Amino acid sequence: MSDQQPLISHLMELRTRLLRAVGSILLVFACLAYWANDIYNYLSQPLLGVMPESASMIATEVASPFFAPFKLTLVLSFFIAIPVVLYQAWAFIAPGLYKHEKRLVMPLLFSSTILFYAGIAFAYYLVFPVVFGFFTSVAPEGVQIATDINSYLSFVLKLFFAFGVAFEIPIAVVLLCWTGATSVESLKEKRPYIIVGAFVIGMALTPPDVISQTMLAVPMLLLFEAGLVFARMYQPKDDEEEEQSDAEERA
Repeated sequence: MSDQQPLISHLMELRTRLLRAVGSILLVFACLAYWANDIYNYLSQPLLGVMPESASMIATEVASPFFAPFKLTLVLSFFIAIPVVLYQAWAFIAPGLYKHEKRLVMPLLFSSTILFYAGIAFAYYLVFPVVFGFFTSVAPEGVQIATDINSYLSFVLKLFFAFGVAFEIPIAVVLLCWTGATSVESLKEKRPYIIVGAFVIGMALTPPDVISQTMLAVPMLLLFEAGLVFARMYQPKDDEEEEQSDAEERA
């Protein structure tokens, strides 16, 4: 019975944290829902800005004008509430971490949030104008550009996710080196393979054009190099040193 009590308390704690995370997303959504159409209009500016004057976006489904903006607003609400979601995850696992682990995890959670936002901003302000300008300029003569709002939303959300995750590379490098799964020297030796892998990932995560693939692969490589720099600050401890530190924390 005593073994069941901690399990039940952990499950109750997990439920509470999940409800708070979901509640934060719904709260942001409730605040933004009124401006759903304005938010979609802002998101569509990179495409509308390069389309011919006579061209416009279209809705091929009856409910698209209503659901597409609200779908975007819900996704945006999740992006905005990410700090709260990550804090709830942190609060749930923090009691089981040692002091030196807490000193690592909290900065990584903060920096991972900033990097995710940076990836989204990079995609919107730098990648979208170039990619959409290229697509509209190479349209065959006689083809009228009229993008469906649902198709456009799916396209940009895919790119947002790709760039947001790609910008987390420094965090992944630091964690790999800190846990001892690899080392900075080993990653440096594998740099040629990583360069090839970055372009392969760029090809897999972005639309089939060289511009967006390159604009994802190059930042990934730069972030990989930045991860190597920061990974030197988080070298794994020796076993004896870690055991001694853990014993002191238990005392």
